Amino acid sequence: MKSKYLCLALIVVLFSACKTRQYSKNNKQIEKAANKANNNTYKSYNTLSYIEEFKGVAIEEMNAYGIPASITLAQGILESGSGNSDLAKYANNHFGIKCTSDWKGKNYFRDDDQKNDCFRVYKDARESFKDHSEFLKRKRYSFLFQLDKNDYKSWAQGLKTAGYATNPKYPDLLINTIEKYQLNQYDQSESEKQKIAREDRVFNEINENIPLEKKKFTPVETPPPGAKPITADGTYTVIKGDTLYNISKRFNLSVDELKMLNNITTDGIKLGQVLKVK
Repeated sequence: MKSKYLCLALIVVLFSACKTRQYSKNNKQIEKAANKANNNTYKSYNTLSYIEEFKGVAIEEMNAYGIPASITLAQGILESGSGNSDLAKYANNHFGIKCTSDWKGKNYFRDDDQKNDCFRVYKDARESFKDHSEFLKRKRYSFLFQLDKNDYKSWAQGLKTAGYATNPKYPDLLINTIEKYQLNQYDQSESEKQKIAREDRVFNEINENIPLEKKKFTPVETPPPGAKPITADGTYTVIKGDTLYNISKRFNLSVDELKMLNNITTDGIKLGQVLKVK
């Protein structure tokens, strides 16, 4: 019996190593293509040059959907290291958006919530900024689009409330970045008539998305290998490596919704803990 389990364990290890080699080979191909496209010379950004480069598309997205340009820029600065992360350089992915079952583009793999998580590869950074807007156009973030498009403080707090990030200081990080670099200078007010027209258009798009949200926004290859599936009574058993954040993503919940379902007041969970997920 012991030898049987040893063989199974060896198979799992070999399978994991094989997948890792495949992902590494894939990444090298993506990096080679990116190097060729950039003639092996990447534009090195500091935060000010990053802002100058991408403020235009952030303003376009703000005027289209109502997401403050300051919020988009601050998120890009924080999540891409001002455009200098490998994910931004090689995959043009400035917001860490992952692959979903309907993603038709190329993939780039790196450890995040799980080992070798799959991230989207965009043809250029502009496409990444536009996909960031699409990512936010769903039910859990819908209340944010009722805010004024120059109300960056309420947007920062609202993103945390909606479960965008588990870091309790995330709103402060955004607000401090916005105020340090005066990013709110790119935000614009709108008349009541303009706001109503924008809200109507955006909420129509959000409502159209709702039946497709699981397909459009749930990362692929979850639950992770070895995770116990959701049971008939709607519970999930915590395994090694789980966090409230990755469990919430796996079952299309916000962190706050998951905590509320389970009467959890802290961010800590234990191995073997049984959680309600629906």
